[in-house]
Amino acid sequence: MEYNRENQPQTENEIIVSDKQPNQKLKPEQQKRRLSWMTPIISGIIGGSLVLGVSTYQHSKDQTVDSSAQTQTNQTSTSSSANETKTEKLSSTSSSDVSAMVENISPAIVGISNYQKQTENGMFGFESSDNTNSGSSTEEETGTGSGVIYKKANGKAYIITNNHVVEGASKLKVSLSNGKEVEGKLVGSDSLTDLAVVEISADNVEKVASFGDSSSLRAGESVVAIGNPLGKDLSRTVTQGIISGVDRTVSVNTSAGETEMNVIQTDAAINPGNSGGALLNTKGEVIGINSMKISETGVEGIGFAIPSNDVKPIAEELMSKGKIERPYIGISMMDLSQVPENYQTGTLGLKSSQLNKGVYIGQVASGSPAEKAGLKENDVIVSLNDKETAAGSTLRNILYKDTQIGDTIKVKIIRNGKTMTKQVKLDQKEEASS
Repeated sequence: MEYNRENQPQTENEIIVSDKQPNQKLKPEQQKRRLSWMTPIISGIIGGSLVLGVSTYQHSKDQTVDSSAQTQTNQTSTSSSANETKTEKLSSTSSSDVSAMVENISPAIVGISNYQKQTENGMFGFESSDNTNSGSSTEEETGTGSGVIYKKANGKAYIITNNHVVEGASKLKVSLSNGKEVEGKLVGSDSLTDLAVVEISADNVEKVASFGDSSSLRAGESVVAIGNPLGKDLSRTVTQGIISGVDRTVSVNTSAGETEMNVIQTDAAINPGNSGGALLNTKGEVIGINSMKISETGVEGIGFAIPSNDVKPIAEELMSKGKIERPYIGISMMDLSQVPENYQTGTLGLKSSQLNKGVYIGQVASGSPAEKAGLKENDVIVSLNDKETAAGSTLRNILYKDTQIGDTIKVKIIRNGKTMTKQVKLDQKEEASS
């Protein structure tokens, strides 16, 4: 434990003045003619003079010391006061800067409500065959999240948020900082990057946020998260923390399958409803879109945001195409480690050194690049372009990040215990299975 060391009280200076009188020497002639009656008088005069001199000297010295001590005390007090004022000013300035930044950027942070259709059955919970009292559908709010207004053009404003905030919505409502609620329109979304773009009217938009450079972030750097934790009642909640880690890789289950995401780790409090909100640097620039947190017993302060440098190109493509076009193989797959070992050794013919390492093909889509290249059900993919594919998430990362539509790639497989390589020409058709 570290202790702050307090200033010790100053010790007063002590001046010790000897009251021992110096020996007086008489002249020889005086010694010879010393008169007894003169001794008390002379001694009294000399002694008085010496005592007076010592007293005067001591008084003068005391005044000098007292003056010096007082001056030193005053100087120390003044210096201490100046330092305290300076520290207080710096602290106040820093806090003021953050407050001003938050106040400036807050209008660009919005709340997003996801409404989905709910089917109501007819009388007694059964749908009528003749359509009388048949089921009707209503739209109900099923979840809320956050978003960041990052662009404004041609009377429209565009919001970046998480895909899981808007996924499955039949209607979107956007809550603005001025309290107004407007209709939102989904421009495009991508489940694998967990990003989406929503469009609203720009009539009530007061502020547009700007992106910062996430590649320049360092661990320990101060950040601020703004969003709507737990719903609209706590809209634009501000939490502060630091960058806990950069270039983290986490496995995420999405509606398009498991994938690995590159994220920023922060200890700024991120709660349900913060998803899609902004992670800001001290300049007020968006350096990440808050996406997830680890929620386990005994775990605190571990949240993740998608880096701004990854967000920008995805947002641009969603704006222009409404989706992210990726290379397509055309298979349904499973991590080999999830396949029982007796099936691996028996049906697949794998050796002990080949167990649990690769991606098992469960099905091949008709007319797909995989079928054209000769891939079959029960094949095990162990590498793409000589890069090992120990799991499906690794295969997707290689496929989506290192290849392009139209490329021909080398796919190494194990079939009935034998290793072979197939040439697969990638298509642009996008399927949820791969």
